[in-house]
Amino acid sequence: MNNTKRKALLSRLRDANPNPTTELNYSSPFELLVAVTLSAQSTDVGVNKATNKLFPVANTPQTIWDLGIDGLKQYIKTIGLYNAKAENVHKMCRILLDKHRGEVPQSREALEALPGVGRKTANVVLNTAFGWPTIAVDTHIFRVSNRTKLAMGKDVVAVEQKLEKVVPKEFKVDVHHWLILHGRYTCIARKPRCGSCIIEDLCEFKDKTE
Repeated sequence: MNNTKRKALLSRLRDANPNPTTELNYSSPFELLVAVTLSAQSTDVGVNKATNKLFPVANTPQTIWDLGIDGLKQYIKTIGLYNAKAENVHKMCRILLDKHRGEVPQSREALEALPGVGRKTANVVLNTAFGWPTIAVDTHIFRVSNRTKLAMGKDVVAVEQKLEKVVPKEFKVDVHHWLILHGRYTCIARKPRCGSCIIEDLCEFKDKTE
């Protein structure tokens, strides 16, 4: 895909959704960090159901630490891998309290040093909580980027690097939200809904559906 077509594609996604954001419910950088950590291999809907009960009770590093691991598990036990996630979030809270004064650090290195936080989670937090132009590549973005030929790569890191290179600066803050939502609702895995896709004519996918 050439740069002219890329800009047209991204412009169209922007026009359709000028102020995109995550579908995870949060009201602070810490709540977002917890929600994204819990969302690994889980749906945003499922995470929201759990955090809607958890956050009114405990939504700071100290209050979640005070719950204890077993107490935290009671709120997130409907989420996949909740045992490991509870341990990671609990340890995360201790580190935030001890090393960061209870605040979420605005540093990729510091975020990735937290239990349960990888590159994608760090990118989401930096982008959504702090407005950094980071691009968090998940399975949806990986699929959409390769399928449309917006930014092709053999793995999520390669796609992230390609997107960083080819996406114009004016789109970088919001591009991962547009691509996630597009992959979640239109460019779905098994049978993309090409007939109702607003970028169908710009997409270079060969096996388009009706």
